[in-house]
Parts: sequence; C-alpha cells; structure tokens
Amino acid sequence: MRPIPGATRFARIRARLEAIRLSPGPRAWAFEFLLFGFKQGWACLFGGLMLALLLATHFFYPNDAALHRYDFLTLAALAIQAAMLAFRLESWAEAKVIFAFHVIGTVMELFKTQAGSWMYPEASLLHIGAVPLFSGFMYAAVGSYIARVWRIFDFRFTRYPPVWATVALAGAIYVNFFAHHWLPDIRLILFAAAIALFGRSWIVFTPWRTPRSMPLLLGFFLVALFIWLAENIGTFANAWTYPDQRDGWHMVSVAKLGSWYLLMIISFVLVSLIHGVRASNDQIR
Repeated sequence: MRPIPGATRFARIRARLEAIRLSPGPRAWAFEFLLFGFKQGWACLFGGLMLALLLATHFFYPNDAALHRYDFLTLAALAIQAAMLAFRLESWAEAKVIFAFHVIGTVMELFKTQAGSWMYPEASLLHIGAVPLFSGFMYAAVGSYIARVWRIFDFRFTRYPPVWATVALAGAIYVNFFAHHWLPDIRLILFAAAIALFGRSWIVFTPWRTPRSMPLLLGFFLVALFIWLAENIGTFANAWTYPDQRDGWHMVSVAKLGSWYLLMIISFVLVSLIHGVRASNDQIR
C-alpha cells in the first residue's frame, strides 16, 4: 500500500483496514460491521471526549477548586483541539468547521439563555453573558461529527434537492429558533418542508467496499436521537439545566427530539456547503 501524502494518522489506519481482503461470508460481514463501528467512533471522537469530560467533572471535580468547573471544561476542549491537530488526528479543515459551529451555537445560546429556555447553574470566568464558552463546543461536536463522517464514509446522494432550497430551509429553521419566542412557531411547516425537500433523497455511504444506503430523513433522525441521548447525559452532569429540572434531574422531554432534528438539518446543510454534494451512480445494497 502506498503512503498517503499529508494524510492524518486516522486516514492511514483506515486505509490499511480498508485494504484487508476477505472472502464473502460471515467473516466479511462481521469485519464490515466492526469497521463501520470503528469509523463511527472516530467521527464522534471530539463529542465523545466532551461527554466524558462532562461526566468526569460532575462526579470528581473538586467543589473548592480555584478554577471553575466550566472554565476547566473550556480549557480542556481547547487542549483536545490542539492535541488533535498536533498529533494529526484532525485536519485543519475540520477544525475550521468546529470553529464555525462554535460561533453559530454561541449566538443561539446567548439568545436562548436570555429567553429562559435553559440555564447554566454554575459560575465561570470564561463566558459571554450567561453563556460559558465551553457550551459552543457542544454544537461544534455536532459539526465535527458530520464533517468527519461525511468524508470517512464518502457520502454521495441520490435525488438530492437544489442547494438553494436546502439553504433557504436551514435559514428558516435558524430564524424560527429565535422568532418563535414572539411570533407563531412554524416548526410543523418546517418539518413538512423538510419532508417535501428530502423525502426522495437517499444517502449512499461506504463502510468498506460495498456502497450502502438509507433514506436521508432516517439518517437525520438517527443522528438527532443520538444527540438527544447525549443531551440527557449533559443535563444529568449538570452542565446545563432546563427550567423543569430545577427540582431534580429527569430525562429531557422526547419533544426535544424535534428541535434536534431541525438543528441536524442546519448542521447538515452547513457541512454540505463545505464538502459539496456528490451524486451517486453506484449500485447500492
């Protein structure tokens, strides 16, 4: 196997694994499943490390520490990013995606905390308004995952809608996250528009050698479900709380899945503008 100039460490490992040849049958199916899991785990690396930090600091961070827990989380997130770049575990292009999502997420956080949608109960020095800076990295983790998984699985699409229409939908969703506090909430219209736009679209991804596919709307839902589960971990770790959790933690409402579904569409469209959308002519299975 020829070396890959300028490749990250993961790209080199992935190339070696993908070069393994197995005869068709149960061993090949098991290997493809494990390779799929390995790639997904790598795509979630930043988000997984952040969730681990939230839990670890919730249980073990000293209450009398000189550095606030939220500030520690911010510095730790920056350290993770620096280490991933230094050890070539992440590309600069992926770091730029993370920064863009951090900015977009922080703007939303500033508005939502002021509106009382959720709150950060602990003190911090590294914050803007009522929003500690580590919070933007939680949105960045979503962008990081989508950017990585797009490249790692070589995403291609069938019947993908016009780019201008997807941008218009993402823009309307983002505006509605703010505007519904004083105007009618149009999320049902936005769900209908998403179905109309993406309902015939399929995503084609390649875990190993054979292209696989699924409806794009199903892919949105699966990632939104994962984010909802991660949000439950975050609120359990007291990283942020909703008003109905003041008297004690409980699972985040399933209704929040809808919000994450819409946020997924924004995130997906933003990454599509960076990576580009390629049509698939492969025979899919």
